[in-house]
Amino acid sequence: MRVSETVATAAPPTVDARLREIRRVAIVPALNEEHSIGRVIDELRAFDPGLDVVVVDDGSVDGTSRAAAAAGARVLRLPFNLGIGGAVQTGFRFAFEQDYDVAVRVDGDGQHDPAQLGRVLEPVLRGDADIVVGSRFASGLPSGYRSSRSRRIGIRLLAAIVSRIVGQRVTDTTSGFQALNREGIALFARDYPHDYPEVEATVMVFRHRLRLLEVPVEMRERGGGRSSITALRSIYYMVKVLLAIFVGLFRRDVVPREGSE
Repeated sequence: MRVSETVATAAPPTVDARLREIRRVAIVPALNEEHSIGRVIDELRAFDPGLDVVVVDDGSVDGTSRAAAAAGARVLRLPFNLGIGGAVQTGFRFAFEQDYDVAVRVDGDGQHDPAQLGRVLEPVLRGDADIVVGSRFASGLPSGYRSSRSRRIGIRLLAAIVSRIVGQRVTDTTSGFQALNREGIALFARDYPHDYPEVEATVMVFRHRLRLLEVPVEMRERGGGRSSITALRSIYYMVKVLLAIFVGLFRRDVVPREGSE
């Protein structure tokens, strides 16, 4: 079912002229982010007042949906928790059905700084990439956000393995700070891995011969809520993702082709 179309407001002259000429949307998955979602939306509007903001409320039990709507976002409220992959795919499906040219993904917990979206969008707007990922590790510079030691080790290990698989160096396979053109939106609208999806999605991008680039960004501490990734879950995550990657390598088609459903 297609949801009703939203109309982008006019962007001020300070916004990149290339953005003013296209339809653009911010996809913000959120789970129990009542205390941070309003600030995220305000920061997205400050970056680009003409950016449509769609918050995908993944079955929150707090006031996330109310806070997002009060801040002026379009809210897609899922009836129950699907997990981050299901929430993100819902947002990309919306962007695909509504014919957006460019989508950015920003998490609802406040870790991603919308002021850095210009850096993430630039390769897409130049036509140099289909999907751009904001990486905490691409530059080697210190970041304002610092995860646990075990999680950093896991991220680097996954990055090394995925780099070997795809034949291109990637440094941050768990980042959800992204910009995508129409081709990237279409791919993730058709299918998107669930649970902890970004690592598998990176491999999927390369198997479909889309162009992926990383740009260095800084990330912040969570603005509210609590991360679900504990030390024990990090180990489970590593095992599960590695198995999923290697199983996926033997699939003939990573996602169904349009018209085959």
